[in-house]
Amino acid sequence: MKRTLAIVALLTLTGVGAAAVYQAAARDRSYRDLIANGDAALGGEQTSVAIEAYSGAIALRPDSLLAHLRLAETYQRRGNLDDAAREFRRAANLDQTATRPFEELADVLYQQQRFDRAAEAYARALRLDDRSPRLAYKLALAQYRNGALDEALHTVATSLSLDGDSADAQYLLGLCLRETHRPDDALRAFSRAVTLAPAMIAAHEELAELYRSLGRPLDEIDQLGALAALDRGSVARQIALALAHQRAGHGDLAVLTLGEALERSPNDPAVYAALGQVWLERARDDRALVKKAREALERAAARPDTSSGILTAYARVLIQDGDADQALRALQQAVTRFPVDANAFLLYAGLVERQNQGLARRALVQYAALVGDSRDAQFLALARRLR
Repeated sequence: MKRTLAIVALLTLTGVGAAAVYQAAARDRSYRDLIANGDAALGGEQTSVAIEAYSGAIALRPDSLLAHLRLAETYQRRGNLDDAAREFRRAANLDQTATRPFEELADVLYQQQRFDRAAEAYARALRLDDRSPRLAYKLALAQYRNGALDEALHTVATSLSLDGDSADAQYLLGLCLRETHRPDDALRAFSRAVTLAPAMIAAHEELAELYRSLGRPLDEIDQLGALAALDRGSVARQIALALAHQRAGHGDLAVLTLGEALERSPNDPAVYAALGQVWLERARDDRALVKKAREALERAAARPDTSSGILTAYARVLIQDGDADQALRALQQAVTRFPVDANAFLLYAGLVERQNQGLARRALVQYAALVGDSRDAQFLALARRLR
């Protein structure tokens, strides 16, 4: 009898063990199927289905790092950044030695513009993999966006020591150097960036701006020419190049460049505005050029959405052409368009000075409020007369 009971107990235990093994195997198959279903749904941009599948996988295996990561990435793709950050944190807590959860958490925090928290998460990932130039670059970028320039400079230097051929890191180095008032060093960094990535528009833009601030017009023109070639569909690039030619004293090249822009966009008011300003600057006492400037600016100013700057330029050429009444009407429009060109108030004050000194004084006050401590000769002369 005892032997029979022992056999029955053994068979029962064996059955229970087999059932447990079967259930574990079934649960594992279900888990794998849910992960596969989630991946397939995500590949088809069915994010709701993917979330349901990955959540089901987590219900079966709460300690699954993979399931938490996939769920977080799906939330991130949908733009549900708070949910994504929560799941990435859970994944990071499951494995404190894995860099991926910390890096992806930092990416989400960066998207949320929580740059201080993003920097902390990138720093955690970098401590786990201190030979990763990518992680060092991302940390430096978050530090830069958080305003920690000294830290960003140190970290981007670390990234470049690991990968000196990273155009993005060279560009970030240039930004840090520019912000810390080291323009010559910034020039070298941006130049290195465009050497490594000749099509990097942002680096060319920074170089053009730096060259302009340093009074190197030919170098500025080179960069603006490169930008116009890289971004052929942009009329704004052609206008910027033309105006740089004008500042450098290359009036004919400025007109030629704007002529090419007009061929591409024959009704663009911005091109006519730039052309009018070029003609006006070249005109001096040449009535024929004044007429050309007036025609171009009149065409630009005719649109109902014309900017304050274009209306102000139009008023300037009208004044030079002796048409004070129409110039006054243009300026009355210019001072109501936002953002207001401060020069509209200055020109307005000059026009109404004799007829209405009160209006002229108010216009000068508004001009001064926009520009601050002005040393403009016309402003100072008007201010003395209107005391």
